[in-house]
Amino acid sequence: MDVTSIVYSALSIGGLGLVFGIGLGVAAKVFEVKVDPLIPIVRDALPGANCGACGFAGCDAYAKAVVEEGAAVTSCPVGGADLVVELSKIMGVESIEMAKHVAYVKCQGTCDTAKEKYIYNGIYDCKNAAFLQGKGSKGCEFGCLGYGTCVKACEFNAIDIIDGIAVINDNCVACGQCVLECPKDLIEIIPEDKKVRVACASQDKGKPVKENCSTGCIACKLCEKACEFDAIKVEKNIARIDYEKCTECNACVLKCPTKAIIDYRQA
Repeated sequence: MDVTSIVYSALSIGGLGLVFGIGLGVAAKVFEVKVDPLIPIVRDALPGANCGACGFAGCDAYAKAVVEEGAAVTSCPVGGADLVVELSKIMGVESIEMAKHVAYVKCQGTCDTAKEKYIYNGIYDCKNAAFLQGKGSKGCEFGCLGYGTCVKACEFNAIDIIDGIAVINDNCVACGQCVLECPKDLIEIIPEDKKVRVACASQDKGKPVKENCSTGCIACKLCEKACEFDAIKVEKNIARIDYEKCTECNACVLKCPTKAIIDYRQA
């Protein structure tokens, strides 16, 4: 191949590269997706947990929803009240006071208070154990199995297994991952400052409850009758507290014969 051919080949390749480069540059401008400058600012303010507790697929999606769709600035439980204030300033909206929430395990069926139907030697995982006969080895089919599926799901080290049941510690940010993972639906998100809580989720009634757990709710309705504020109702054989109405007068705590209702201010 002579020198002329080499030069022509090089010029041809260079020319094609130039044309394609210009074409890509033009296409980038034509098809450019405009990004609101507030989105990266909001995103930088978020904690970056990407836990999905806000209801969106991670922090990027939530930031976009806040700016473009008007999503509530109070939806990130991980960031808490301080984040609400910061996002309110960024978005130019009035700041809303946000009460801190925490996860709560509705069970106190410990090794001492709850009975076991059989010895479980399977995979140490609540979901696997719950597939077995009787929804697990625990006598109460609604009780915490204590195999730590919620512990593995928590990114904040906010759950410990103590005496056979899951217990939430002070690291909780109410991200809700444990709620999604618990096969018994034992965990709920509640206001942190509400200290009177029902520590049971059994839907059995009376004797069957007593046979399996000494601290279970027996659906006797004494708590319901004792409350002057209509703040507690027995539904599906389990006491449920309406925190909008509850004054924490402790009438239900004092009346409960099995101590299934606890005042954590005194616990």
